Amino acid sequence: MRTPLIVGNWKMNKTPSEAVAFVRELLQAPLPAPAVEIVIAPPCPALGAVHAALGQDSPISLGAQNLHWEDRGAYTGEVSAPMLTDLGCRYVIVGHSERRALFGESNELVQKKLAAALRHGLRPILCVGESLQEREAGRTLDFITQQTTTCLQGFSEPQLATLTLAYEPVWAIGTGKAATPAQAVEVHQLIRRVLTAGWSSALAAATRILYGGSVTAQNATGFLTLSDIDGALVGGACLQTESFASIAKHAQR
Repeated sequence: MRTPLIVGNWKMNKTPSEAVAFVRELLQAPLPAPAVEIVIAPPCPALGAVHAALGQDSPISLGAQNLHWEDRGAYTGEVSAPMLTDLGCRYVIVGHSERRALFGESNELVQKKLAAALRHGLRPILCVGESLQEREAGRTLDFITQQTTTCLQGFSEPQLATLTLAYEPVWAIGTGKAATPAQAVEVHQLIRRVLTAGWSSALAAATRILYGGSVTAQNATGFLTLSDIDGALVGGACLQTESFASIAKHAQR
Protein backbone atom coordinates (compact mmCIF):
# COMPACT_ATOMS: atom_id res chain seq x y z
CA MET A 1 0.00 0.00 0.00
CA ARG A 2 1.30 3.45 -0.94
CA THR A 3 1.72 5.79 2.03
CA PRO A 4 -0.03 9.10 1.32
CA LEU A 5 2.32 12.04 0.87
CA ILE A 6 1.53 15.71 1.48
CA VAL A 7 4.12 18.23 0.26
CA GLY A 8 4.04 21.93 1.07
CA ASN A 9 5.76 24.05 -1.58
CA TRP A 10 6.32 27.44 0.05
CA LYS A 11 7.61 28.97 -3.18
CA MET A 12 9.24 32.40 -2.55
CA ASN A 13 7.60 32.95 0.82
CA LYS A 14 8.85 33.25 4.42
CA THR A 15 12.19 34.55 5.64
CA PRO A 16 14.33 32.16 7.72
CA SER A 17 12.98 33.63 10.96
CA GLU A 18 9.39 33.42 9.72
CA ALA A 19 10.04 29.85 8.59
CA VAL A 20 11.29 28.81 12.03
CA ALA A 21 8.24 30.31 13.72
CA PHE A 22 5.99 28.49 11.25
CA VAL A 23 7.71 25.14 11.82
CA ARG A 24 7.43 25.44 15.60
CA GLU A 25 3.72 26.12 15.22
CA LEU A 26 3.27 23.26 12.73
CA LEU A 27 4.97 20.79 15.04
CA GLN A 28 2.32 21.57 17.66
CA ALA A 29 -0.50 20.77 15.22
CA PRO A 30 -2.25 17.37 15.25
CA LEU A 31 -0.40 15.81 12.29
CA PRO A 32 -1.40 12.33 11.05
CA ALA A 33 2.19 11.03 10.84
CA PRO A 34 3.29 8.28 10.27
CA ALA A 35 0.04 7.31 8.51
CA VAL A 36 0.68 10.25 6.19
CA GLU A 37 4.17 11.35 5.15
CA ILE A 38 4.61 15.12 5.32
CA VAL A 39 7.24 17.22 3.52
CA ILE A 40 7.80 20.96 3.58
CA ALA A 41 9.85 22.73 0.90
CA PRO A 42 10.94 26.20 2.07
CA PRO A 43 12.94 28.62 -0.10
CA CYS A 44 16.64 27.84 -0.15
CA PRO A 45 17.81 30.53 2.34
CA ALA A 46 15.54 29.00 5.01
CA LEU A 47 16.55 25.35 4.57
CA GLY A 48 19.24 25.32 7.23
CA ALA A 49 17.11 27.10 9.80
CA VAL A 50 14.13 24.86 9.10
CA HIS A 51 16.26 21.73 9.35
CA ALA A 52 17.46 22.83 12.78
CA ALA A 53 13.92 23.71 13.90
CA LEU A 54 12.59 20.32 12.79
CA GLY A 55 15.17 18.46 14.87
CA GLN A 56 16.34 14.87 14.62
CA ASP A 57 13.08 12.97 15.19
CA SER A 58 10.62 15.20 13.40
CA PRO A 59 7.55 13.67 11.71
CA ILE A 60 8.13 16.18 8.90
CA SER A 61 10.75 15.75 6.17
CA LEU A 62 12.62 18.59 4.50
CA GLY A 63 12.48 19.18 0.77
CA ALA A 64 13.94 21.70 -1.67
CA GLN A 65 12.17 23.49 -4.51
CA ASN A 66 14.87 23.12 -7.15
CA LEU A 67 18.44 22.03 -7.84
CA HIS A 68 21.14 22.33 -10.50
CA TRP A 69 22.13 19.35 -12.60
CA GLU A 70 25.86 19.71 -11.82
CA ASP A 71 27.45 19.01 -8.45
CA ARG A 72 29.58 22.17 -8.45
CA GLY A 73 30.95 24.84 -10.78
CA ALA A 74 30.55 28.37 -12.10
CA TYR A 75 26.75 28.55 -11.87
CA THR A 76 26.06 31.78 -10.01
CA GLY A 77 22.90 31.68 -7.91
CA GLU A 78 22.36 27.93 -8.24
CA VAL A 79 22.24 25.17 -5.61
CA SER A 80 23.51 21.61 -6.05
CA ALA A 81 22.31 18.24 -4.81
CA PRO A 82 25.28 17.82 -2.42
CA MET A 83 24.45 21.21 -0.89
CA LEU A 84 20.84 20.13 -0.37
CA THR A 85 21.72 16.81 1.22
CA ASP A 86 24.19 18.56 3.53
CA LEU A 87 21.36 20.88 4.62
CA GLY A 88 19.25 17.86 5.56
CA CYS A 89 16.98 17.68 2.52
CA ARG A 90 15.41 14.34 1.74
CA TYR A 91 13.19 15.41 -1.17
CA VAL A 92 13.48 17.87 -4.05
CA ILE A 93 10.81 19.22 -6.41
CA VAL A 94 11.84 18.98 -10.07
CA GLY A 95 10.19 20.46 -13.14
CA HIS A 96 7.57 22.61 -11.44
CA SER A 97 5.50 24.47 -14.02
CA GLU A 98 6.74 27.82 -12.71
CA ARG A 99 10.32 26.70 -13.35
CA ARG A 100 9.32 25.60 -16.84
CA ALA A 101 7.35 28.75 -17.69
CA LEU A 102 9.42 31.45 -15.98
CA PHE A 103 12.92 29.99 -16.36
CA GLY A 104 12.61 28.04 -19.59
CA GLU A 105 13.22 24.58 -18.18
CA SER A 106 12.70 21.94 -20.86
CA ASN A 107 11.92 18.26 -20.38
CA GLU A 108 15.53 17.51 -21.27
CA LEU A 109 16.80 19.86 -18.57
CA VAL A 110 14.40 18.37 -16.05
CA GLN A 111 15.78 14.92 -16.93
CA LYS A 112 19.30 16.13 -16.05
CA LYS A 113 18.06 17.49 -12.73
CA LEU A 114 16.38 14.18 -11.97
CA ALA A 115 19.66 12.41 -12.61
CA ALA A 116 21.47 14.74 -10.20
CA ALA A 117 18.87 14.19 -7.48
CA LEU A 118 18.97 10.40 -7.83
CA ARG A 119 22.76 10.37 -7.97
CA HIS A 120 22.90 11.91 -4.51
CA GLY A 121 20.06 10.04 -2.83
CA LEU A 122 17.47 12.79 -3.00
CA ARG A 123 13.89 11.68 -3.62
CA PRO A 124 12.62 13.67 -6.62
CA ILE A 125 9.06 14.89 -6.97
CA LEU A 126 8.60 15.27 -10.72
CA CYS A 127 5.89 17.72 -11.77
CA VAL A 128 3.95 17.28 -15.00
CA GLY A 129 0.91 19.12 -16.28
CA GLU A 130 -0.79 20.67 -19.26
CA SER A 131 -1.67 24.28 -20.04
CA LEU A 132 -5.22 25.51 -20.52
CA GLN A 133 -4.60 25.64 -24.28
CA GLU A 134 -3.68 21.95 -24.36
CA ARG A 135 -6.62 21.03 -22.13
CA GLU A 136 -9.12 22.88 -24.31
CA ALA A 137 -7.64 21.38 -27.49
CA GLY A 138 -8.14 17.86 -26.10
CA ARG A 139 -4.39 17.18 -26.02
CA THR A 140 -4.02 16.58 -22.28
CA LEU A 141 -3.32 12.85 -22.36
CA ASP A 142 -0.89 13.05 -25.28
CA PHE A 143 0.92 15.98 -23.67
CA ILE A 144 1.27 14.26 -20.28
CA THR A 145 2.46 11.05 -21.94
CA GLN A 146 5.15 12.89 -23.89
CA GLN A 147 6.21 15.00 -20.92
CA THR A 148 6.49 12.02 -18.57
CA THR A 149 8.31 9.72 -20.96
CA THR A 150 10.81 12.40 -22.01
CA CYS A 151 11.65 13.39 -18.44
CA LEU A 152 12.10 9.75 -17.38
CA GLN A 153 13.86 8.52 -20.51
CA GLY A 154 17.03 6.55 -19.81
CA PHE A 155 16.35 5.76 -16.15
CA SER A 156 16.18 2.16 -15.01
CA GLU A 157 13.41 0.78 -12.84
CA PRO A 158 15.66 0.57 -9.73
CA GLN A 159 16.67 4.21 -10.23
CA LEU A 160 13.02 5.26 -10.20
CA ALA A 161 12.17 3.41 -6.99
CA THR A 162 12.15 6.65 -4.96
CA LEU A 163 10.39 8.78 -7.60
CA THR A 164 7.16 10.60 -6.86
CA LEU A 165 5.15 12.26 -9.62
CA ALA A 166 2.87 15.25 -9.17
CA TYR A 167 0.16 16.07 -11.67
CA GLU A 168 -0.25 19.84 -11.68
CA PRO A 169 -2.48 21.21 -14.42
CA VAL A 170 -0.86 24.55 -15.21
CA TRP A 171 -4.24 26.23 -15.54
CA ALA A 172 -5.06 25.34 -11.92
CA ILE A 173 -1.86 26.53 -10.21
CA GLY A 174 -2.43 29.66 -8.16
CA THR A 175 -5.69 30.41 -9.97
CA GLY A 176 -8.13 29.06 -7.41
CA LYS A 177 -9.55 26.82 -10.15
CA ALA A 178 -8.73 23.22 -9.28
CA ALA A 179 -9.22 20.33 -11.66
CA THR A 180 -12.15 18.11 -10.82
CA PRO A 181 -11.37 14.84 -9.05
CA ALA A 182 -12.46 13.01 -12.22
CA GLN A 183 -10.02 15.02 -14.36
CA ALA A 184 -7.21 14.33 -11.90
CA VAL A 185 -7.94 10.59 -11.73
CA GLU A 186 -7.94 10.33 -15.53
CA VAL A 187 -4.41 11.73 -15.69
CA HIS A 188 -3.16 9.72 -12.70
CA GLN A 189 -4.37 6.53 -14.35
CA LEU A 190 -2.66 7.57 -17.58
CA ILE A 191 0.65 8.13 -15.76
CA ARG A 192 0.43 4.63 -14.29
CA ARG A 193 -0.11 3.23 -17.79
CA VAL A 194 2.96 5.16 -18.98
CA LEU A 195 5.03 3.67 -16.15
CA THR A 196 3.70 0.20 -16.91
CA ALA A 197 4.50 0.46 -20.61
CA GLY A 198 7.95 1.96 -20.11
CA TRP A 199 9.06 -0.02 -17.07
CA SER A 200 6.69 -2.39 -15.27
CA SER A 201 3.32 -2.75 -13.61
CA ALA A 202 5.16 -3.19 -10.31
CA LEU A 203 6.76 0.26 -10.61
CA ALA A 204 3.44 1.77 -11.65
CA ALA A 205 1.72 0.24 -8.63
CA ALA A 206 4.43 1.38 -6.20
CA THR A 207 4.91 4.97 -7.43
CA ARG A 208 3.08 7.70 -5.59
CA ILE A 209 1.29 10.24 -7.78
CA LEU A 210 0.15 13.49 -6.15
CA TYR A 211 -2.35 16.08 -7.30
CA GLY A 212 -1.38 19.75 -7.19
CA GLY A 213 -3.18 22.86 -8.33
CA SER A 214 -5.24 25.07 -5.99
CA VAL A 215 -5.55 22.36 -3.33
CA THR A 216 -7.23 23.76 -0.22
CA ALA A 217 -8.50 22.42 3.08
CA GLN A 218 -11.99 22.78 1.61
CA ASN A 219 -11.51 20.72 -1.57
CA ALA A 220 -8.80 18.28 -0.43
CA THR A 221 -11.19 15.52 0.61
CA GLY A 222 -12.55 15.22 -2.93
CA PHE A 223 -9.06 14.34 -4.17
CA LEU A 224 -7.45 12.53 -1.27
CA THR A 225 -10.16 9.96 -0.68
CA LEU A 226 -9.62 8.53 -4.18
CA SER A 227 -7.38 5.47 -4.44
CA ASP A 228 -5.62 6.74 -7.58
CA ILE A 229 -4.47 9.94 -5.83
CA ASP A 230 -1.70 9.39 -3.30
CA GLY A 231 -1.47 12.86 -1.80
CA ALA A 232 -1.08 16.49 -2.74
CA LEU A 233 1.53 19.06 -3.69
CA VAL A 234 0.15 22.10 -1.92
CA GLY A 235 0.97 25.72 -2.74
CA GLY A 236 -0.76 28.69 -1.10
CA ALA A 237 -2.71 26.60 1.41
CA CYS A 238 0.53 25.27 2.94
CA LEU A 239 1.53 28.71 4.22
CA GLN A 240 -0.91 28.54 7.15
CA THR A 241 -0.41 25.78 9.69
CA GLU A 242 -4.11 25.12 10.23
CA SER A 243 -4.96 24.61 6.55
CA PHE A 244 -1.83 22.53 5.86
CA ALA A 245 -2.45 20.26 8.85
CA SER A 246 -6.08 19.91 7.79
CA ILE A 247 -5.08 18.83 4.28
CA ALA A 248 -2.69 16.26 5.76
CA LYS A 249 -5.48 14.93 7.95
CA HIS A 250 -7.72 14.43 4.89
CA ALA A 251 -5.05 12.14 3.39
CA GLN A 252 -5.42 9.50 6.12
CA ARG A 253 -6.64 6.12 4.87
